[in-house]
Amino acid sequence: MLKEWEKSEKPSEEEIKARLEAVKEKLARQQLLIKEKKVPVLVVLEGWGTAGKGYAIGQIIQNIDPRFFKVVSMQKKTEDDKRKPFLYRHFVKIPEAGQFVFLDTAWMDEITEERLHGTISEDVYANRIESVRRFERQLTDNGYLVMKFFLHISKKEQSRRIAQLEHQKDTTWRVSKKDLWQNEHYEKCMDVFSGYLKNTNMPSAPWYIIDAKSRKWTEVQILETLTQGIEIALSNHQMVVPLLQNVFPLKKMPLLCDIPLDKCMEEDVYKKELKQLQQRLGELHNRLYRKKVPVIIAYEGWDAAGKGGNIKRITGALDPRGYEVHPIASPEPHEKARHYLWRFWTRLPRTGHIAIFDRTWYGRVMVERLEGFCSENDWMRAYNEINEFEKELHDWGAVIIKFWVQIDKDTQLARFTDRQNTPEKQWKITEEDWRNRDKWDAYEGAVNEMIQKTSTTYAPWHILESVDKKYARIKALRIVIAELEKVLD
Repeated sequence: MLKEWEKSEKPSEEEIKARLEAVKEKLARQQLLIKEKKVPVLVVLEGWGTAGKGYAIGQIIQNIDPRFFKVVSMQKKTEDDKRKPFLYRHFVKIPEAGQFVFLDTAWMDEITEERLHGTISEDVYANRIESVRRFERQLTDNGYLVMKFFLHISKKEQSRRIAQLEHQKDTTWRVSKKDLWQNEHYEKCMDVFSGYLKNTNMPSAPWYIIDAKSRKWTEVQILETLTQGIEIALSNHQMVVPLLQNVFPLKKMPLLCDIPLDKCMEEDVYKKELKQLQQRLGELHNRLYRKKVPVIIAYEGWDAAGKGGNIKRITGALDPRGYEVHPIASPEPHEKARHYLWRFWTRLPRTGHIAIFDRTWYGRVMVERLEGFCSENDWMRAYNEINEFEKELHDWGAVIIKFWVQIDKDTQLARFTDRQNTPEKQWKITEEDWRNRDKWDAYEGAVNEMIQKTSTTYAPWHILESVDKKYARIKALRIVIAELEKVLD
């Protein structure tokens, strides 16, 4: 893509000055509309070393109210970043609605650096490219404006800048080993950069190659392209997004009404098995920490189905330093203002640790769907987005275990009544629980659709028959142990 690119003719200094003043005024007006329309804007600046990415960002942000933007340098991974999925450190930096985030290098820099130095295979590179394409598409599908700029300079210009910086004691520190390596291997870098740009150039998030030889001309090009993108985003921000066909392998699942709920377990058998299974799970927990395997256990189910007691029996076998339980309630304002998966990306475990979610990202296709908290297009699109999210976790090496805790309507009523009539249990029952019960049939239909469309071979659903809570707890422990043994033994 870089090799085919032809730069436009640079205007006169007088024209650059006039266009710069006009576009700065335009951006100043647009930032207020961005806030009013709640459009999140993610601006990514990539390019050659010494091309002037930092300077360009510094000039752009002068035209934006400081309350409306953040600038993030993504050049160095932390130790925590290294123990999270590839996209983690990028996803957590996405802006809130009505805000700008400027990234000084991002996922392109990381991927191309690994490819240039041969630290990833062709297969891993291809998977990374696919992950990036999905990530950027998910953002734009959910209302984000993603603007990607590559600042391009020639080998001769890069050499000149390096020499100029090295000539002065106060600026020599700005020339990195990476800059020198790039210049020495310019053609190799050109090939890798060009291939990456071509592979990730999408209609919803295209690349804009910027002639970065002149600073003022660079600024004009970026600002004019950015304001044009904002203008289009503001006019299209309520457009319906086309749905994508599922491409992930699915596991056939029964309907909830076809699942027999007469499974039960004697107390003495339960106690004996519980002790044995918890001991085994504790052994596996030590091993998964040693082998740095991340585990994600997701619980969904009917109110009063027994999720809490089930989780308690699993955590009772674990080292408390190696797991965290995330009770998921309604999103906080800062969570609601971002992509709905953001609050789950921020709660992912480190390698060797376990994250247990008491309610999950599936709220998008259940409560948010049925209570009208998102549009029909939003929740219909979410099935594929969730499958993509879980595929990303699976490719990272995570064990994903998803439980639906199933009871019948009569059992729920009996448990609701018991909670309401028992003082020490009354905190467990709310008016919302009773309202949800009135929508049982609608919820059952939504759950059936959810299970059918998201029970993938790499992250299948497991149904826990929980009329007898003891049976459900033992079944959950057996499943967790079996899934861990697959990757640890």
